[in-house]
Amino acid sequence: MAESQNITSAEELASRDELRELVRSQLQMFLEQENFQGAKTLLVPVQPADAAHAIERLPPELHAIAFRLLPKDKSSEIYEHLDSTVQQTLIEEFKNQELQELIDRMSPDDRVRLLDELPADLVRRLLKQLSSSERQATSLLLGYEPNTAGRIMTPEYVSLKEHFTVSQAFDRIRNLANITETIYALYVTDGTRHLTGILSLRDLVTAEPEQTIGEIMTRDVVSVHTSMDQEEVARTIQRYDFLAVPVVDSEQRLVGIVTVDDVLDVIERETTEDIYALGGLQADRENYFQMNLFRISRRRVTWLLVLLVTNIFTGGVIAANEDMLEQVVSLAMFIPLLVDTGGNVGTQSSTVIIRGLNMDKIRTRLAWQIIRREALVGILLGLMMGIIVILVAYVFLQDWPVALTVGLSLWAIATLASTSGAALPLLFKSLGFDPALMSAPFITTFVDVLGVLIYFYVARALVAF
Repeated sequence: MAESQNITSAEELASRDELRELVRSQLQMFLEQENFQGAKTLLVPVQPADAAHAIERLPPELHAIAFRLLPKDKSSEIYEHLDSTVQQTLIEEFKNQELQELIDRMSPDDRVRLLDELPADLVRRLLKQLSSSERQATSLLLGYEPNTAGRIMTPEYVSLKEHFTVSQAFDRIRNLANITETIYALYVTDGTRHLTGILSLRDLVTAEPEQTIGEIMTRDVVSVHTSMDQEEVARTIQRYDFLAVPVVDSEQRLVGIVTVDDVLDVIERETTEDIYALGGLQADRENYFQMNLFRISRRRVTWLLVLLVTNIFTGGVIAANEDMLEQVVSLAMFIPLLVDTGGNVGTQSSTVIIRGLNMDKIRTRLAWQIIRREALVGILLGLMMGIIVILVAYVFLQDWPVALTVGLSLWAIATLASTSGAALPLLFKSLGFDPALMSAPFITTFVDVLGVLIYFYVARALVAF
């Protein structure tokens, strides 16, 4: 049954992708034929996320034309789904009145996310054009540090009082439903906005009309502080399976909520940054695939230069042992194997450790236990691969000293790589550096240089000249 459901879900997903591509192709055809009424009719029934997908995949010169065809009541919601680079392109195309209306209709958290990516002078101009209430809400969020709960929260939520009856609560929800982020999570505050309880819409629906909110609410409330890091907010929502989590200030006053859709955006951005960092790339808010080629090269060159210097050191070690290589030429053929294997083992260990740190599954106080464990893993991996390499090397070369040299070196390098792959991320984390950004190049440097040194030291001990 489960397998059948998975197949159905995959088919539905494929069908949705085909539909989105069909909408994009038809929209482009209508616009190129200047059939604007046809394009407008096509976009009206389409889901906002699908409409945004279709618009942002049009040729750049058609973005503004397509967006201006949208009805006003849908344009801001579709705009929030667009890629940030397309959003900024459209801003340059809008007239002041169009821009003011669009920005004013956006939800505060999505508006702040957009403003974070715009030049400061444009941000000041846009803030001046907002209505008084929206400018106040936006300025509140911009006042918090980037990447914190305060910065990603929305101040649009439903708050209730303990003395409200269920009927009164429903009346308030109806009045606020169109201007709040969600009505599924409801928050109870006292006269000074201190958070005193929480209840769900289900609790409200199943309660008697004359019951008070104080009788049915939960007083044990999980909340986050405005200064909490956005990744920790995401873990809180994941841990408790929340649709939203309340955000309180230093005086425990409710100032906003972070919803699960905002957390998904956070997780995507943070994961992208970590993946880029593991590859030695500097993360950027801008879409990598739309960046200028010179900017891409500048951002990628830093760690490539580090690795270039590393290779110079490695080459120096090889050159210093040239006399040995001249006498036993077969030693040279195994250098790439040893260096690459060491890098692969180190990368595996560092990836596991960095992922554990990011998911808060590893505590730095347990560092020595973790390093020891990875060292033992490296020893076992080295033994398994070393035995295989010894046998293969002997079959090809019929030379036991060389075969043993390669096998023992591989065992030592695997142990070194696994240990450093665990130790370096934990070290950088304790020093306050990003372990994902710092670990990969340092592990490569460490393993390459020391691995070649180990190889030649073992060779001098075992191979007769």
